[in-house]
Amino acid sequence: MRVILSIDPVRFPLTGIGRYTFELAQNLKKLPEIEQLRFFSGHRFVDELPEATMPATSTASISAHLRRAILKSSVAVGIYRFVYPPIKHYALRGHADHVFHGPNFYLPPFDGPSVCTFHDLSMFTWAQCSPTERVRYMRKEIELTLQRADMLITDSEYTRREIAAYFAWPLDKIRAVPLACSADFRPRTDDELAPVLNKFGLQAGAYSLYVGTIEPRKNLEALLDAYSRLPHAERQRWPLVLTGYRGWRSEQLHARIETAVAAGWARYLGFVEADELPLIYAGARLFVFPSLYEGFGLPVLEAMASGIPVVCSNASTLPEVAGDAAAMCEPQNVDTLSQLIAAGLEDETWRAGARCRGLLRAADFSWQRCARETAAVYREVAL
Repeated sequence: MRVILSIDPVRFPLTGIGRYTFELAQNLKKLPEIEQLRFFSGHRFVDELPEATMPATSTASISAHLRRAILKSSVAVGIYRFVYPPIKHYALRGHADHVFHGPNFYLPPFDGPSVCTFHDLSMFTWAQCSPTERVRYMRKEIELTLQRADMLITDSEYTRREIAAYFAWPLDKIRAVPLACSADFRPRTDDELAPVLNKFGLQAGAYSLYVGTIEPRKNLEALLDAYSRLPHAERQRWPLVLTGYRGWRSEQLHARIETAVAAGWARYLGFVEADELPLIYAGARLFVFPSLYEGFGLPVLEAMASGIPVVCSNASTLPEVAGDAAAMCEPQNVDTLSQLIAAGLEDETWRAGARCRGLLRAADFSWQRCARETAAVYREVAL
């Protein structure tokens, strides 16, 4: 097979879809059935994946900055959508014998078979959590992608069925291919943890952790409510540490976090660099993730791989990721969430079992598996 992979999402520091695209590319290169793998960035082919040391003026980076600027103007969005697809189509001419893969919702016009990865439907089902122009742009692009795609890939079975139902798309034209996490997420010794934890003023095994964007969809109001119901001494002993970007319309959440910080039972670290985040995970006593909606739920997998017990919601895709390893409850059930957090901090028998089950569960997921199952989708559309 010959494959063209769009690498536009690969921008450092890697997060989310950028990490997925980068790891997929690295592992697709190792598969013997892929005769040729070409990378497409912006509107041209490139020889190699970007690296963290590359200057920020790469084609993908320029394209990303341009897209963000355009999304602030409805007029610019209209011009971009009219001009840019034909440029991409022209650059891709003569490659109809390849399979084109768009790993981030978008597919340009292409004369050969094409595959696109849909990570979730938040632009349709949780539109209130994103800027209006971005929602409008993505919805139009996704509708075009559905017209162009021969097959879709999702990160989970939940999202596979959600897309089929929402768009009345044939279920047999969608494949669920689970993600994985970096090998950097693993249990660590106290000596390994010390430099990073000291930097942030943390102690190993002495805090609960949430990792993710600070936004309403992550259900942080419920998390803060649940944590505030723990005994005062317990909250002081094991404070709640939150890390992640400031999301859209998160002002109220940050105000609540600041109140908890002032009371001495919470810490907000902001965005943590990729080389430090695995140490923050591995140093936690408990990982808590009560999200209302996920396309996959990678933080839960990262926590399990780090040997940390997990409490999470049973919403959307999270049961697929956690299996029987985590303690789960309805996302809006604050009383039960608080009880599970308390048990996760105090019950050593449950903690030991959850740690073992989590490590075993995490071992089922790998980027090698993701690449193999993705290549199988390529084979289907290439026939």
